[in-house]
Amino acid sequence: MKRIPLMVVALTCLLVFKTFSQSLRYSPVRNKFIDYARLARIDTVVNEYINKGFVNGVVTLVVKDGHVIQYKGYGWSDAEAKKIMRRDDLFRIASQTKAIVSVGLMLLYEEGKFYLDEPVGDFLPAFRQARVLDTFNAADSTYTTVPAKREITIRDLLTHTSGIDYPGIGSAKMKAIYAKAKIPSGLGDFEYDLKERMEVLGRLPLAQQPGEKFTYGLNTDVLGCLVEVLSGMSLEQYLTERLFRPLGMKDTYFNVPASKAERLVTVYTEDSLQHVVRWTRERMGIDPDYPLKNKRYFSGGAGLTSTAWDYAIFLQMLLNGGKYKEVRILSPRTVEMMTSGQLSFLFNGVDNFGLGFAITSHLSAAQEPRNEGSFFWGGFFGTTYWVDPKAHLVCLVMTQQTPNSHGGMEQKVEQLIYQSLGN
Repeated sequence: MKRIPLMVVALTCLLVFKTFSQSLRYSPVRNKFIDYARLARIDTVVNEYINKGFVNGVVTLVVKDGHVIQYKGYGWSDAEAKKIMRRDDLFRIASQTKAIVSVGLMLLYEEGKFYLDEPVGDFLPAFRQARVLDTFNAADSTYTTVPAKREITIRDLLTHTSGIDYPGIGSAKMKAIYAKAKIPSGLGDFEYDLKERMEVLGRLPLAQQPGEKFTYGLNTDVLGCLVEVLSGMSLEQYLTERLFRPLGMKDTYFNVPASKAERLVTVYTEDSLQHVVRWTRERMGIDPDYPLKNKRYFSGGAGLTSTAWDYAIFLQMLLNGGKYKEVRILSPRTVEMMTSGQLSFLFNGVDNFGLGFAITSHLSAAQEPRNEGSFFWGGFFGTTYWVDPKAHLVCLVMTQQTPNSHGGMEQKVEQLIYQSLGN
């Protein structure tokens, strides 16, 4: 067998180290693998959507090999006030909170606080001996149940296969049951105690047997409660001390400070004629000013507000194998587990799901630009992200509008990113 020269080994190790310690940075030297003229097509597409009145404001951020190659604000953060969208404005990231809380939980996994297939009931007794919905009476929301075939595990929560559903956006039966029990969705401001509400949730029926099906639900809110129990800190304090400060995420909050309130982007929705209109607190019972309220109920599934830049730092850490600059957050193997498909079935008929992330499958990669193994998700108010390890990309498209009948902008931005690669 040929011996590899020591110099080659040393150089290889150096390159691997550099890959795993990349931080977001601007470079005066353009990336030779990017066609910047092609990349600028993003401007044309996003501005077209804004000029047609389909969306009021957008922020896009693209990172390639640790270099920021595109980072812009478009349109208005507040259309009525003619307030220009700045790229460091604050967005309600809603379900993008889930990835952050999942990583926060896995820090405790690496400390040996639990194992992935450990029953949730070991830490939150209300989840022991769960029961599954059998029959439901729509007239009065009464129901019957059957015993769950097994206990709900922490892995079930991370993969949304526990059988827990979602208030507001879940199945009709479960929405009614949750509404009657006053289970919060996580979006907004709630005068509840997190642990008390999660204990109530634990005594309610599951939508299906644990592990048998993907059902998007309040799983990460339960994980947030689990973080509080295992760490002895509030979720807000824990994430600040263990993630946000170490990573330098200076604009990510459950409670946005008053000094930064003017950077909070206005939320929009559509009227019956599909015209973009301002979101009001009457819509779905969600006060759009909830990020500015002093909250003590910290939703692990939906509660955070952040910027494209802060979230890109978080994603770059994962792309680096758990390290950002000189700070090690997770081990490379834990990140690999989190961003690997955990299910024996496809969660949406196309893609798999990891420990907190959707995972691009071989079939999906054959149909769309991003590569197999990319991990992604988004948020209720119109934010989305993906990380493509093969292409060394971190990408975010941020809006504050839901629904958007004129969809497709995010998909077009994705197309334009990939068509600019390989100069």
